[in-house]
Amino acid sequence: MVVQQVPEDAAGLVPPPDLLDKAAELVSLASVSYQEAAIASLIEARLRHNPALSVYRVGDNVVARTELAKPTRVLIGGHSDTVAPNGNATPIIKGDVLWGLGASDMKSALAVMLELAVVPTKASVDVTWLFYAREEVAIADSGLRELFASHPHLLDADVAILGEPTDGTVEAGCQGTMRAQITLAGVRAHTARPWMGVNAVHRLGLLLKLLDAYEPRMVDIDGCEFRESLQAVAVEGGVAGNVVPDQASITLGYRYAPDRSGHEAEAALRELLAPALGPDDTFEITEHAGAAAPGLRHRLLQRLIAENSLEIRAKLGWTDVAFFAERAIPAVNFGPGDPTLAHTAEERVHRAALESYYRCLARLLASP
Repeated sequence: MVVQQVPEDAAGLVPPPDLLDKAAELVSLASVSYQEAAIASLIEARLRHNPALSVYRVGDNVVARTELAKPTRVLIGGHSDTVAPNGNATPIIKGDVLWGLGASDMKSALAVMLELAVVPTKASVDVTWLFYAREEVAIADSGLRELFASHPHLLDADVAILGEPTDGTVEAGCQGTMRAQITLAGVRAHTARPWMGVNAVHRLGLLLKLLDAYEPRMVDIDGCEFRESLQAVAVEGGVAGNVVPDQASITLGYRYAPDRSGHEAEAALRELLAPALGPDDTFEITEHAGAAAPGLRHRLLQRLIAENSLEIRAKLGWTDVAFFAERAIPAVNFGPGDPTLAHTAEERVHRAALESYYRCLARLLASP
């Protein structure tokens, strides 16, 4: 676990002693994707305790905004859903560690956000607190997209911070993610006379060799090193035990650096696989979400990093910072959970990480 050492001169930024308990309360409330009504209701009720907030409920999404007429608005947000339980649905606190589903991804960050949002404080910026549904599933079902489609003004901001688990570091930008399905053609025949056909499954061999020989592309952008990746994630083929298969499909997962557009990434993938493809084969992009550049040049993000001596690294994965980057809103990932524990039975968060995260955000909002 990495815990950033926040300077001790932060008068008035002492975190409440029960942050771990508040995170455990959120963990105890089941919120697997598409089942977030209960946690959304709890979040909404808590936010309405602060009369200084304008609170909006849109489906299972909750947004709270200050309206202080400040020159800068920062959006601080995170998703309320989790993946399915893995024997860790019930939170357990052992000493200063909270174990449980969502402890890392990302109910610990939500607990800190709620604590900062419900206590009226003097702020140098306007704040939008965003709690959105269905991040862990298909992008088309995202609560963030739902909000943008129906209430886009609620997401207006000058800069955004998403509480994705980063172990207390700033993870800048994100990779693009692309899923491609390649279907290879063959000719059916009886397996007793295979020379009369073309085995589509066998044709996968050359394509798999190309994938196995793939060398990850490394790209440095603003001091953040992005490492691309390409993996076969599913294979399908075969007709019957006595038939030479005339079709075989393979699904690929491609993560690309933000110096490429989606079109450029697709072109690179097609070029790599071209030696294994014939005129009757098909190549289809079945899912795509664009990459986001680091976006660290906004003064608020620079202050967050400098005042707290935060480490910076590239986000190796896709997150909703890309959603904000598409709308010219600089955004970073910054949360207290350990990303390597997300979606595992070992999810946990340390009290020190929660307290450090609280101080970092509190200082950012209070500093002139």
